[in-house]
Amino acid sequence: MIPMVDLKKQFMDIKEELFELLTEVLESSQYVLGPRVRELEKRIAEYHGVAEGIGVASGTDALHLAVEAFGIGDGDEVITTPFTFFATAEAVLYTGARPVFVDIERDTMNIDPAQIEAKITDRTQAIMPVHIFGHPADMDKILDIAKRYNLRVIEDCAQSFGAAMNGRKTGSFGDAGCFSFYPSKNLGAFGDGGMVLLNDEAAAGDIRKLRNHGSRGAYRHESVGFNSRLDELQAAVLLVKLKRIDLYNEHRRRNAALYNKFLSDRIEKPVERNGCSHVYHQYSIRSDKRSEIQKRLAENEASSVVYYPTPLHLQEALEFLGYKKGDFPVAEETAEKVLSLPMYPELEEETIRRIAEIINNV
Repeated sequence: MIPMVDLKKQFMDIKEELFELLTEVLESSQYVLGPRVRELEKRIAEYHGVAEGIGVASGTDALHLAVEAFGIGDGDEVITTPFTFFATAEAVLYTGARPVFVDIERDTMNIDPAQIEAKITDRTQAIMPVHIFGHPADMDKILDIAKRYNLRVIEDCAQSFGAAMNGRKTGSFGDAGCFSFYPSKNLGAFGDGGMVLLNDEAAAGDIRKLRNHGSRGAYRHESVGFNSRLDELQAAVLLVKLKRIDLYNEHRRRNAALYNKFLSDRIEKPVERNGCSHVYHQYSIRSDKRSEIQKRLAENEASSVVYYPTPLHLQEALEFLGYKKGDFPVAEETAEKVLSLPMYPELEEETIRRIAEIINNV
C-alpha cells in the first residue's frame, strides 16, 4: 500500500545520528525542559527570525497558551477559518472566548481577508489565520486589518513549518506563531509536541509560566497554569530533523511539481501564489469525482484522505455557535471536493506517476 506518509524511510536516514543524541539524553537523566529543549527553542526562533521560542506539549497547547497569554477570555471573540482541524477552534474555546468564522479563498483554501472586517465587533480581540496545507495565508492584508482595529494576530502554523511569504517565514508575522510537531508534520517528533514563537518578552514569560503550572520557580505558583512541557527526547528528535527541514521541504515542493506535471488539467490542483513558498504538508486536489477517485486509488493500493470532510461550523460539537449549512459556501464546497494525496519527502517519482495515472483514468 502506498501510504500517505512514510516515516520509516525518514527514520532510517537519520537513525545513527538520532540514536547518538537520544543516548546522550537518556544518560543525562534530564527528561523535561532541559538543555535540548532550550537549544531547540533557540534554533527554531533563529530560523524564523524572532526573539522567543517556547516549547510546549502539542500544537493545540501552543494555540491555547498564546490566546491565554494575551488575556483573551470570557466574552471575547477570535476570528478564524471553518476549514481547518478542530484544534483551532478548541484552543479559543478553552479560554472561554468564542471562535467567529469567516469563509475561505477558493484558490488557497485559506481564510479570506476580504470577509474579515464584516465580522469584527467590539468583542473581537484577535484574528487566527491558518496556513492550511502549507500555503501562507495573505498576511499583508490580515496584518493591515489587525493594525487598523488594534487586534492580535495568532498564526496557526501547524502545517506550515518553513513556508514563506515574500521571503518571510510563517510564524514571524503576527503577535504569535503556533506550531505542531505531530509525527506527520513537515517537522515531526516521535509523539506530540509544539512551540510558540513571538517577539513579546512579557508574553513569552507568561507562556513559560502557564506551561509549567503557573510557576516561574520551584514550587512558587503565581497563577493557575497547565502541564504543557516539551520533553527532552522529543526535542532531540526535532533537533536532528531541523538540520534537514529545508531539504525535506524542497523535496515536498519537487514532488508537488511532479504531481502538477503528471495530473490531467481536468483535475483542480493546489496553487502557489506569487511571492509565496508552499511547503505542501498536504498535496490536495479538488474534483467532483472525489469518491470515485478515492475508490479507484484504494483498489490500486494507494492511500488518500479527505482533509476536511466537515467544516467546523457544521461540527456537532460546535452547534451551540449557531451556524448552519450555507453560511460559508466556499468552505462547504471545498469540503465536498477536496482530496489529499500521498506526500512526503522520500516519495518517488514513479509512485507519483502511478497515482496520477489512476486519477487521470477516472
